[in-house]
Amino acid sequence: MSISTTAQAIRNIAIIAHVDHGKTTLVDAMLRQSGTFRSNEAVAERVMDSNDLEKERGITILAKNTAIQYHNSKINIVDTPGHADFGGEVERALKMVDGILLLVDASEGPLPQTRYVLSKALEAKLTPIVVINKIDRPDARVQEVLNEVYDLFIDLDADESVLEFPVIYTNGKAGTATMDIDVPGTDLQPLFELIFKTIPAATGTPDGDLQVLVTNLDYSDYLGRLAICRVFNGTLKAGQEISLSKIDGHIETVKITKLFTFHGLKREDTTETEVGDIIAVAGIPGITIGESFCALENPKPLPLIHIDEPTIAIVFSVNNGPFAGREGKLVTSRNIKERLERELLTNVSIRVEDTGTPDNFKVLGRGELQLSVLIEMMRREGFELMVSRPNHRHQARQ
Repeated sequence: MSISTTAQAIRNIAIIAHVDHGKTTLVDAMLRQSGTFRSNEAVAERVMDSNDLEKERGITILAKNTAIQYHNSKINIVDTPGHADFGGEVERALKMVDGILLLVDASEGPLPQTRYVLSKALEAKLTPIVVINKIDRPDARVQEVLNEVYDLFIDLDADESVLEFPVIYTNGKAGTATMDIDVPGTDLQPLFELIFKTIPAATGTPDGDLQVLVTNLDYSDYLGRLAICRVFNGTLKAGQEISLSKIDGHIETVKITKLFTFHGLKREDTTETEVGDIIAVAGIPGITIGESFCALENPKPLPLIHIDEPTIAIVFSVNNGPFAGREGKLVTSRNIKERLERELLTNVSIRVEDTGTPDNFKVLGRGELQLSVLIEMMRREGFELMVSRPNHRHQARQ
């Protein structure tokens, strides 16, 4: 396969899978075989599950991205949560990509979490590749599972053209892939080649009108808030003055102080961007998800990211019960308020509403799992609080 040496070929993909179907293990193998890690570099297993809760529960909570160097080309991989409670993460993750790897266990077949994210990907008209994983399982039923995948696509009203998706068979743990189930694979080369053959390249041009969409947020102790962005058109340069189209519609002028591109799980300094790449921008105070960078003259903002409305509400309160002060160190309403405000910086699917009393905060989210994860993270960080019984959609609006 020939890849142009004049410009780096870039493909942006999201991986969709149910819990324990081997998504993170496969990404580990892709990172290792692509040469993204040095041969002497120590790499933890399941590198995409960077959050302690993710490792313990075996689920993906936060949408994260990594970049694989393959010859003179780059594959940006976005790891998507599988549960509907993390729909806010899913929707913005899919804005970053042009195609998906639908990863399905060769024994269990497609399960409910697969269905939710796949429906979102089909709505976004993303190009699919179906990966039947764990083909080494003694109870693998490859053809039946593939038929179930076709049924799932049909059930989700996929176009006929989408039903012609390519299928590849993998053993993520062994790091092998094959296009023919009867011919054992030796490495992941067939998967890399299939990604470049199937997933469309970015359609923008380097000298076109600048259009860069903020799809995620991160935070650095040294640099402050980082905007994770997809470059749809034009070229963004360090030191450049550009327009920032805000959520409320107004446009302000900002200066780009620092730019990063991704290599493996690390951010690397860069002076200018490439069309289609996923980048990080530092030094823009108050920037948030859904905003876009545009040209100073004749700015053309990108459409805002639609996030599903919250379906559940829980009241977080200062612990004033008989066991108050026994477990946590962060116990005041100010502590809780500051932590919830920090959560809002990077979590667009959560809202916090004033209850009229200083010790209570109404937190709205997509589901009980999402809010239970937030509560557990706060507990581990040393917060002590009380929470109310969940109120569902019709009550959450009151």
